[in-house]
Amino acid sequence: MQTPSPSTPVSSSTATPPDWASAPGPQWRWRAQDADGQWFWYSTQPQPNWPGGVWRSNSRHQQLAGPGEPNPDWLESLEERPA
Repeated sequence: MQTPSPSTPVSSSTATPPDWASAPGPQWRWRAQDADGQWFWYSTQPQPNWPGGVWRSNSRHQQLAGPGEPNPDWLESLEERPA
């Protein structure tokens, strides 16, 4: 399995991701969904934690964005903020 590219679109099988307008600020350039459904904002590109089903970044570089439905395709949820 490979890490998805930053421009990989969010899987259509998941709930709607949080809108970029609700990001805490312009420095929050990434969003991704964990396997349990939780969405997070990231100010640095996160890396997948395979066994945990989560995206990881230093805690000061991630912030909860909201709930969602569990997502078995969580690895395909990473998305970079559009220009």
